[in-house]
Amino acid sequence: MNKRERVIAAFQGKETDHVPVCMWKHVPAELWDDDDKFIQCQLNSYRVTDVDFVKLSADKYFGWPAPVLEQIASAKALYDIQPLGADHPYIRGQIERTKRIIQGLQGECVALYLIFAPLSYLRLQVGYPKMMELMREDPAAVKHACGVIAQDVKLLVHGIIREAGVDGIFFSVQNAEENRFTYEEYRQWITPSEKEVLDYANTLSSMNAIHLCAWEEIPNRLSVWEDYKAAVISWSRYIDIMDIQEAKKRFGCTVWGGFDNRPGTLLYTASHEEVERAVAELIAQGGKTGYILGADCSIHDEMDEERIRWVVEAARNI
Repeated sequence: MNKRERVIAAFQGKETDHVPVCMWKHVPAELWDDDDKFIQCQLNSYRVTDVDFVKLSADKYFGWPAPVLEQIASAKALYDIQPLGADHPYIRGQIERTKRIIQGLQGECVALYLIFAPLSYLRLQVGYPKMMELMREDPAAVKHACGVIAQDVKLLVHGIIREAGVDGIFFSVQNAEENRFTYEEYRQWITPSEKEVLDYANTLSSMNAIHLCAWEEIPNRLSVWEDYKAAVISWSRYIDIMDIQEAKKRFGCTVWGGFDNRPGTLLYTASHEEVERAVAELIAQGGKTGYILGADCSIHDEMDEERIRWVVEAARNI
């Protein structure tokens, strides 16, 4: 199998010749405003790590640039949020930059692009404290804003898949920590906009992944996402579900993960031989059907990318 064949098979829940590997890092902030350097960084990372497929970064395009979100004082202002539209630089910039990365990959591997859930785009613009303040003040206003953002996110998803040429999206859902919202609150105010984006992406590609982000290091209320469908679930093994077979059963599809991404853990500190043993243990647990080797979330800057290659090479020898 070549890389594309292997990853497509894994996404479809079929047995692979060896377990595919994908881990990723963010692009350094000093490169965000230079597309040439940003693109080269993404391509260099792929070459150095030799991962089986890539999750492309959305760095620079995080917070949603709606004027109403700038120094917002009251949730009522959210009813005035307006769509950006397909030609807005926030949308076009991501499509054009990603198109060039895809061209640089020359069809060698599957590529996914990071898309945040609508509430996360809002939160990345205003911050967690303000997001929660707005939600407590008027959850219907937040839901309305997320609905407007979702319309633009679908334009972004369409351009990223159909124009830029990625194989699918890496849909990052967040904000479901057990101490943040009840099940009923999440499903009423947050789920509709998330499902709208995800369901639309699934009409464009069968190669989408959902990332159940746990970067706050508090367990997620996984039940709020039980009816979210994609080919692959990227989950937080060290925060939500430790057992790989349990994760497979819980999510009912191919699962992606295995290593703790937090600094100071095995991936950052172990010897080459210890990493090889850890890979063998994870593959023994996950098997060669319905399993992709990765980490809970982004690898931090301080880790040398050569260590990711250790994981890749170890997986290919099993």
